[in-house]
Amino acid sequence: MTLVLFLTGSISAQRVKTGIEVLKSQDFKALYGLRVGLVTNPTGVDNNLQSDIDILAAAPNVKLVALFGPEHGLRGSAHAGSAVGNNSDPETGLPVYSLYGKNRMPSPEMLKGIDVLVYDIQDIGCRSFTYISTLANIMKAAAQSHIKVIVLDRPNPLGGEKIEGNLVEDDCISFVSQIKVPYIYGLTPGELALLLNGENLLGAKCDLEVIKMKKWKRRMTYEDTGLPWVLSSPHIPEAATAPFYAVSGIVGELDNFSIGVGYTLPFRLFGSSWIEASAFAGRMNSLRLPGVRFRPIYYTPFYGPGKGQELQGVQVYFTDYRRARLCDTQFYILQELYKLYPSHDILAEASQNRKDMIDKVCGSKQIRQLFMKRHLWSDAKPYWDKDVDTFRQTAKKYYLYK
Repeated sequence: MTLVLFLTGSISAQRVKTGIEVLKSQDFKALYGLRVGLVTNPTGVDNNLQSDIDILAAAPNVKLVALFGPEHGLRGSAHAGSAVGNNSDPETGLPVYSLYGKNRMPSPEMLKGIDVLVYDIQDIGCRSFTYISTLANIMKAAAQSHIKVIVLDRPNPLGGEKIEGNLVEDDCISFVSQIKVPYIYGLTPGELALLLNGENLLGAKCDLEVIKMKKWKRRMTYEDTGLPWVLSSPHIPEAATAPFYAVSGIVGELDNFSIGVGYTLPFRLFGSSWIEASAFAGRMNSLRLPGVRFRPIYYTPFYGPGKGQELQGVQVYFTDYRRARLCDTQFYILQELYKLYPSHDILAEASQNRKDMIDKVCGSKQIRQLFMKRHLWSDAKPYWDKDVDTFRQTAKKYYLYK
């Protein structure tokens, strides 16, 4: 069988215009005469890979006065979870305020002299990827300081049709699950901002405007857009990596198991020193999970779990992306690992801190607890799926694209 790496089907020749491209085509009218605070990172570029920072700094009748950076920093060099400090931008001399350090939300002092916050960051469509928490926080701060928010919209690289996971419960709210949406929420950043405002999920509504994309369709994955990809974090170097974050990122919160982070295939692998690759791949393929297939793999991580050890496991491939259930895959991995190697219960062996992180990322303690009763995904899956249909109906009210 020939396996397709990401998505079967034709690739559109269309070139999507992102929000920054549309703003440029409108001669920056939405920002005329305003003092702008820009919330961005290396992904904030136009179709020719020119940075938003340079574009807005040179825009006529626009005064760029401050820059704000999310997790990984304004220039994207910080590792996941590493605090980032405030500094100044060497290119423009503007102050740079970190929103992933001492402050996760812009303070009133940071917002002094700012009329509008412009948000332009490429997200990957998963709730635990913290950029949407930053989006929520700038909207809260803007509401409190009575300033406007403009979101320059970008594609959801998972497409706009997949929704998976339960809503976040109160005892699991954290920066990796700060807003009550499913784990895969199927919205662009602009649509998500509209939903947060419209459903009053932030406590107060801000003055919000979304600069829509042109030519983006919900069925598109990132490859369909014709847009260049700028790595959204150090371990998401290519657009094709984004859906694999949903495939393995929850299990990746464990520190006793490899998901390929630290090797050349981040988020695409599941491996350990005690796995026999061929037997495990056969077991996973026997499940006949829709849209995915598993290949035996042998590898030695350069860093992270299993550093310097030869590991065995499986590499995940999509054979039909549209049919694939992304998040389910990692729970079937845990299920079959326990059947094959019951002496290696990686969830039970994890530290309490790691178990707590799994719960926070899942948005509920119930997922881990239900699964661990018998190590069967069928015990937890109904809870995982319970909010999807209701959320989809709510989300449709805020669709900007068909």
